[in-house]
Amino acid sequence: MSTLVLELKADDLLIINGAPMRIRNKTRIELNGAARFLFGKQIMAPGGDTSPARRIYYAIQTAYIGNEQERPPAREAARKFCSEFAAATTSRLAVELLNDAMRAVDEDRCYEALKLIRRIIVHEDAILKGGAAPPRRVAA
Repeated sequence: MSTLVLELKADDLLIINGAPMRIRNKTRIELNGAARFLFGKQIMAPGGDTSPARRIYYAIQTAYIGNEQERPPAREAARKFCSEFAAATTSRLAVELLNDAMRAVDEDRCYEALKLIRRIIVHEDAILKGGAAPPRRVAA
């Protein structure tokens, strides 16, 4: 099994297996086992789901790091939001990304799905600001 080292800054938020932790001092954490985790800017706070793409992200985030009772309804919410977004967009690339994200969710690869939805958020932001920029790669 591989080891993952996370470097976190003071006041970062880290969620591991549904448990939120606030980092008090700059630190390095070594994960030696399988865990569902997000940290820093990857985490969307409650109330951050202020647009269609952000609602998808928040639902998938909950499906990924939520507790056992939260995950199934969050997956269904993500499916519904993806379907609604796909029906409303004219971007074929956005629809492909949404389909890829839901396939990842169905295969319990929610972290990968979140990365795809971040691309949709960038695209949505560009459209809402009046541009028509296509989705682009966004670092994880």
